[in-house]
Amino acid sequence: MNNHFALTSLFAALLSLSPLGLRAQDDNSYIHKQSDGYEWPTDKDVLRKLDQWQDLKFGVLMHWGLYSVPGIVESWQICSEDWITRPAEYTYEGYKQWYWGLSNVFNPTKFDPDQWARVMQDAGMKYMIFTTKHHDGFCMFDSRYTDFSIAHGPFADNPKADVAKYVFQAFRDKGFMTGCYFSKPDWHCKWFWNPYYATPNRMQNYKREQHPDWWRKYQRFTQDQLNELMTRYGKLDILWLDGGWVSGDDIGLDSVLAQARAGQQKGLICVDRTIQGRNENYQTPEQQIPDRQLNHPWESCITLTHAWGWIPNPDYKSANKVVALLAEVVAKGGCMVLGVGPSPEGLIPDDEAARLHEVGDWLRRNGEAIYSTRTTPNYHQGNLWFTANKNHRTLYAIYALEDGGQLPPTITWKGNVPKGDVTLIDGNVRLHTTVEGDRVTVALPKGLANAPVALKFSIE
Repeated sequence: MNNHFALTSLFAALLSLSPLGLRAQDDNSYIHKQSDGYEWPTDKDVLRKLDQWQDLKFGVLMHWGLYSVPGIVESWQICSEDWITRPAEYTYEGYKQWYWGLSNVFNPTKFDPDQWARVMQDAGMKYMIFTTKHHDGFCMFDSRYTDFSIAHGPFADNPKADVAKYVFQAFRDKGFMTGCYFSKPDWHCKWFWNPYYATPNRMQNYKREQHPDWWRKYQRFTQDQLNELMTRYGKLDILWLDGGWVSGDDIGLDSVLAQARAGQQKGLICVDRTIQGRNENYQTPEQQIPDRQLNHPWESCITLTHAWGWIPNPDYKSANKVVALLAEVVAKGGCMVLGVGPSPEGLIPDDEAARLHEVGDWLRRNGEAIYSTRTTPNYHQGNLWFTANKNHRTLYAIYALEDGGQLPPTITWKGNVPKGDVTLIDGNVRLHTTVEGDRVTVALPKGLANAPVALKFSIE
């Protein structure tokens, strides 16, 4: 089938389905659950970097790959599981071949990582995670171990064909902590999905005990790719490993980490997500926030739209919604990474940048209540989320305004009784405050914009 015709046909079919091209019904099969426990690292350099990371609070997780070309959910439609819907005109094998063929048309001629970094800095983000390879196996870096990458095909002659190199450097130049997303499963690799068998689900499509040589080759392939990312792409702060149905132990992760940390990746934070233990240095609840405060390192990964990658006609979360989510995450002890997808051409779309600018504008005026804070025991009452500075003598109260909500004339809470003035952080405005026992009432100035507000006060 002609690539252009196929792309147009599929694109139209997907638009008639949900924005993700999945079943219209709710299905969380592709959302990775939070692990049940946490094990503190013993490496002092890792602990030091985790503490630095916990100061940053707000980051970006960027999905960009073959799925960006037609604007569909990342990778999952080539997985044959019963929760996935594909266009009716394709057989499963025909669809897979069409999807692999997107590598012949993915040509992001406007690719501008400096623009990405500017937009995310403007949004108030402090760290980034870039998808170097998703489950489909398509590499956004020039791997020496496969030709299935952005550095081959239409984009091969571009000076920035080794995309990851330029993305990481653009963000380093802006002072970001940099993270490398990498999928342990690889559905394109014949040593994971071997063409001798069908591919019934997300797992390798053979029994390891029947084909130990295939599995050893897959382990070596995965280790080789991780080693080249850890040695050829500059200083990295986070290795964010996805695909928890394959564990770090399955691929020999310990040896990769030991080599990386002994080299240029000293203190590297490893996130073997959903695999509780020594190599999940922070937890990653996806598209959700824990229901209670957690005082170990964790990160909610939440999308700006309804997808991780770029989709046409997106429904963006409002700036107030993003701030409300961020306030809740930080008050509960976590960081938040916002999922943002660059366009097929290689840019952050203008409407996306505009929404992120609104978030950044709020943070520029109120970020003291977010960045470098820690938890405080009395952390939530109604729309209020409380954080503390590191000396725990100064508290912040963030009134989170949901979509359609109205900022009240007064804000009231119990406990966290201020000693002295309560000020509006934006403009350092002293507020009229009444204390009756443990009940605190603060009057807000008239004429404030209908947006979240952040207050500051001392408790000693």
